[in-house]
Amino acid sequence: MSRYLLTSLCVLIATPLLAAPPNVVVILADDLGYGDLACYGNKKLKTPHIDTLAADGTRFTSFYVSQPVCTASRASLMSGCYANRVSMAGALNHQSKVGIHPNEKLLSELLKAKGYATACYGKWHLGDRAPFLPTKRGFDDFAGLPYSNDNGPLHPTMPDLPALPFYRGAKVIERDPDQGKFTKRFTDLAVEFIAQHPHEPFFLYLPHVMPHVPIFASPDFKEKSAGGVYGDVVEELDWGVGEVLAALKKHDLEKNTLVLFLSDNGPFLSYGSHAGSAGPLREGKLTTYEGGVRVPCIARWPGKVPAKRVCDEPLMTIDLLPTLCKLAGADLPKPKIDGADIGPVLFNEPGAKCPHEAYYFFAGDELHALRSGKWKLHVPHEYLTVNGPTRTDGKPANHGNQKPEAMSASGLRGIASRHGYKVEKQPLALYDLTADPGEKENVADKHPEVVKRLQSLADASRAELGDSLTAVKGKGVRPSGVSE
Repeated sequence: MSRYLLTSLCVLIATPLLAAPPNVVVILADDLGYGDLACYGNKKLKTPHIDTLAADGTRFTSFYVSQPVCTASRASLMSGCYANRVSMAGALNHQSKVGIHPNEKLLSELLKAKGYATACYGKWHLGDRAPFLPTKRGFDDFAGLPYSNDNGPLHPTMPDLPALPFYRGAKVIERDPDQGKFTKRFTDLAVEFIAQHPHEPFFLYLPHVMPHVPIFASPDFKEKSAGGVYGDVVEELDWGVGEVLAALKKHDLEKNTLVLFLSDNGPFLSYGSHAGSAGPLREGKLTTYEGGVRVPCIARWPGKVPAKRVCDEPLMTIDLLPTLCKLAGADLPKPKIDGADIGPVLFNEPGAKCPHEAYYFFAGDELHALRSGKWKLHVPHEYLTVNGPTRTDGKPANHGNQKPEAMSASGLRGIASRHGYKVEKQPLALYDLTADPGEKENVADKHPEVVKRLQSLADASRAELGDSLTAVKGKGVRPSGVSE
């Protein structure tokens, strides 16, 4: 009898330990290209720590963001929704009065409600007014920028912007901080946070500012890489990843920590040597071609996520919230979300597949493309492509040749003139991404039945999420928050 009681007691004690929710670390690079890491084929830049992360875990080769721009991409990651559903398409700036609505339950809030310690160090970009700041949205601590680092006097083409604010908590503690210190500063805070929470579950969100232009590296990395200043910046980011991994190992947290490394969108190609590479993919940031929306993504959780694995199953950031909530035992938001649990794919369960019939890609409030299986359909739309030769001085292509009236324009042409792009037209096109990841050969005429099916899916998406190209207002769209 006593042996039975002792055995039962051991089981009761062991069970909570086995079922302990994992720590979650999400490291998000800004404008890092699909082809910028050695483990994704880059032959020039040295990224040993990220490469080790990939060797110890799974490297995803068809991982997507919902929009190829900062705010929208982050809104999808944190809300589990297409950015258009939560009215956070595009990118906010220092004049924006909107932010993600308080009714939208973010990943940070859901994990905090489950007892997680939470911190965000880096770039927020979901609203800079008081109600939208990270410490109001489930984060115990925040240090960093409320929007992109070019929304200040160092903007490559608009130098008259107001000073760039650096926040700690809900207060601005510096203006125009040294951007060369950003990566080390955020990394040091992340390491400190890990050290402070070795005995409780935590969610560490590390959305780095770099390598978004303007780019800077610290003295320890400046002029050290074979890839110029951009290479210096990427190699310093790799160092930062190594420091976070070392901190997890030091505090014996590796086996109960899921680490995710990814980028918010593709490279800002018009900035030439100050921008990254999309590798074999077409175009980059601001476009819904693969180079704009397919990003590097690596997951490591020893003993849970298979090591030395490469997975080409299509997945998207909208799926991270429901997946992480399930792992943590946290409730999902009550309002409808678009993401689905991708745990079976993450853990390589037999027969696991993408849980969606299709993923949809928007540029602002326009539906441009969708992927279903190996197929990618582009509906007719205008897109941005680099306007002429790129430069090496941190300025965009065609800088100095823009007309003043064009520089002040809004919309697609305003973005084009300010950032060295021109506007082109994309006709209806179907691409087989398995055979043609560079989206070079339009095979729509050869597969009319596939085009018809995907057009039907596009119509259903428009009805739900809206599409200004076809003047459809989505029935499932919810408002953003507004603060004067």
